[in-house]
Amino acid sequence: MAEALRAGRPLRKILVSRVAHGETVRQIIQEARRRGIPVQFVERSHFAGGLEAQGVLALAAARATVEIEDVLAAAAARGEPPFVLVLDGVEDPANLGALIRTAEGAGVHGVIIPRHRAAGLTSAVARASAGAVEHLPVAAVTNLVRALEELKRAGLWVVGADMEAPRVYHEAHLLPPLAVVVGGEGRGLSRLVREHCDLLVRLPMRGRIASLNVSVATGIVLYDIVRQIGGTSAGLGPSAGT
Repeated sequence: MAEALRAGRPLRKILVSRVAHGETVRQIIQEARRRGIPVQFVERSHFAGGLEAQGVLALAAARATVEIEDVLAAAAARGEPPFVLVLDGVEDPANLGALIRTAEGAGVHGVIIPRHRAAGLTSAVARASAGAVEHLPVAAVTNLVRALEELKRAGLWVVGADMEAPRVYHEAHLLPPLAVVVGGEGRGLSRLVREHCDLLVRLPMRGRIASLNVSVATGIVLYDIVRQIGGTSAGLGPSAGT
């Protein structure tokens, strides 16, 4: 464990038994926090197969996450205005993998996820992404609101998908530089994230079901943006036009 931390291996979380103690455990916790790796204290029942002796378990990431600057640099390297997907608390690894796969296919330059209370880049996510996680930068941030503010300073418009939005997605002129924000399963966008969006759009629901799966809904919005990009030579950001 300590060697993995010192070697800089991509770790998404460290579980520590509530009864674990000693200098080694303390050093592991300190190093993890220094590197920004979440540390969660859990009951002994989380450990099995002889792991009780040490009381510390690292959950490895399928791939290392990057910084927001790396996502913006990926757009610059392709000579394109930034097109970014921001996920507000997607917890299901299958959904996260599907979102990464769809985003990569739509030409998104990178995905931004919260470091806490959300799915990380696990092997299950990598499998669900069908390999897309190897080609698309994923940035993990501690504070999603600050991340949105950073994107705005970089010149991006922030558009949130919200089922209560007054405007239907295809009524908005959505072109990069653009960040599309979608919420997690069930709860949607958090209040602070919603308030930091420049524009909110929704999908029209004509049946009895109130909402779609987050990966399906996101795919619809992203590919409408792809359609709009194909019909223009310059991105102007969201407007009231169709």
